[in-house]
Amino acid sequence: MDSKTDHLVRKLRLRHLELLVALSETATMRGASARLHLSQPAISKMLGEIESCFGARLFERSHQGIHANALGAGAVFHARAVLNQLERATEDVEAMQSGALAMLRIGAPSVTATVPAAVAALRRQMPGVSVQLREGRVQELIQRLLEGELDGVFGAVTPELLAGDTARLLEPVVMLKDELCVLTANANKLHRRGRLRWADLQAAAWMVPPKETLVRQAFMTAFLDDGVTPPVPVIEAISSVTIGTLLRHDPTLVCVVRREHASDELARGGVRRLNVTPKMPLPSFGLFFRRDGQQQSPAMRAFADAVRQASMRRRPAAHATA
Repeated sequence: MDSKTDHLVRKLRLRHLELLVALSETATMRGASARLHLSQPAISKMLGEIESCFGARLFERSHQGIHANALGAGAVFHARAVLNQLERATEDVEAMQSGALAMLRIGAPSVTATVPAAVAALRRQMPGVSVQLREGRVQELIQRLLEGELDGVFGAVTPELLAGDTARLLEPVVMLKDELCVLTANANKLHRRGRLRWADLQAAAWMVPPKETLVRQAFMTAFLDDGVTPPVPVIEAISSVTIGTLLRHDPTLVCVVRREHASDELARGGVRRLNVTPKMPLPSFGLFFRRDGQQQSPAMRAFADAVRQASMRRRPAAHATA
């Protein structure tokens, strides 16, 4: 450690870190006082100690409350990460005391064929590993990763993810190409026509996700690139359960999804993928870690290998046609 870091280690206490987080979330001295069960003078004194340790003003005071400035926001971010890491350490010890070999916390979208296959493969290789899966939007999961709540995130590399300073904080471990996939029920006669162009499907009964999604935007671009007006969908839905159920109940429907979703639906049966050209790429999927210089555990390295192998095995299934 350099001298400044050594000074922080000697002077700062975990209670100081709790105060930084509490002030950022309550935005008042009174709120932080109530959360930490300390008097307001004690809170004020502790904040002075923190700012003295960093040698900078971290919070701006006003009649409206107290708000972190740019330096304070950085300090709060790292304080939250340290506290989350401490909570994880406690959970890890408890899990290992109960017989677990290791614990992994993985973030992933709600629809993914790769992650369940990778988890199953990991447990065959390392039966003592305990895995916690957290589902959600990739931006939210990445934030939880950076704050130390998760060990890794499997998700799409969206433009939002690449914006700002987020990308430089992440270490991509496995990158998988993605594309639009068109699915129909087995009973739909479209699969008999073999190779199709997007323009051939303009009059189909489409089920698509909402306009703000990358899949919907790529769907519209595919038709425009083929020289026709994008069709108006008969159903707009985003829930994977809803999409899969409707697709199997109404054989007239045609839907467009990511390859990960397509793999999942094909594995369940009752649907086929149409061979539509030209292929329409989507932002790649990746498995991400924090870029913090720490070596990944054997369990996490094994999980990354399992993700890579699972994606290779499932790729032909996702490309299958009738």
